[in-house]
Amino acid sequence: MGTVATITPVSIESGSDTGTAVSKTVASLRSNLSTLQSSLANNGQRYADLRGSGAVAASGYHESRAHITARLQMGTTRGNPELVAEWNRAQTALDQLAGNINGLNALGTSVASDASAAHYALDQIAATFNVSGAVDEDHRQLSVLQDETNQTIVLIDRLLGEVSSDVQRQTAYVANERANLTTLASAIKNGELYGADISSPMMSSSAASGPRGAYAGSSSPLVVIRFDKATVDYQQILYAALTEALKTRPGAAFSIVAVSPTRGTVTAVQLAQTDAHRHAQEVLRSMTDMGVPASRLAVASQTDPAASSSEVRVFVR
Repeated sequence: MGTVATITPVSIESGSDTGTAVSKTVASLRSNLSTLQSSLANNGQRYADLRGSGAVAASGYHESRAHITARLQMGTTRGNPELVAEWNRAQTALDQLAGNINGLNALGTSVASDASAAHYALDQIAATFNVSGAVDEDHRQLSVLQDETNQTIVLIDRLLGEVSSDVQRQTAYVANERANLTTLASAIKNGELYGADISSPMMSSSAASGPRGAYAGSSSPLVVIRFDKATVDYQQILYAALTEALKTRPGAAFSIVAVSPTRGTVTAVQLAQTDAHRHAQEVLRSMTDMGVPASRLAVASQTDPAASSSEVRVFVR
């Protein structure tokens, strides 16, 4: 967060009562401006307080996230309760930042109201110049009041601009970090950081055999996960592949295809199809854990005589 610009209201010159009806109007306008100045000072302090509390929450969030990342980078147990507790602290800090955005939105509404009132006051001052029965001192005081109001409008507009910028920046930041937290939650569940290693014979970006014409988004799979052993650690490679695909096409959708071999008896083929479908559902859950919206995912199935074990092929569509 950048440095908060100090909002210092301008001094309002006190004027003498000339005894005219215009003088009374000037006094009323001056009182209204004084009220606006007080509101400006209060809103400036609210803004500083919100920025301060936001900085504390952001610091706490980044500290927790750094601890989680460091532990995952070294490798740890699956679902480590210490990391789960740290993740919860990070989530709480991010929720505080979201609450901070609500406070900034409310502040923006208040400042915008003051801006409207200040411009209305300026119109009233201009109209008062045309009221008959004024003396020269009345017009001098009106001119001073007009300058003071213009300076106040500059300060109010500046504060409104800073608040609006903060709302946009922090809203984007919180949305991005919520996605990052979702990814970290999945990484904690698996006990390792995604993307640490992208080399594995288990996966291939080359085309696999078998019909794929129905998946028009891509003629070859983004990844192929071969479930040829009891435990297959595919999350790192899948995460890396999804990241690269979404860099190129941020709005991409994906087809998750359960592929089963056709060798053996009818019963063996049916069992293989069941296994392939179960693995496809597992990959789908992993992808949603990694932050891919469920609305962008579709599951299909097919057989492949060349396959020696059940596979899951992920296509970009």
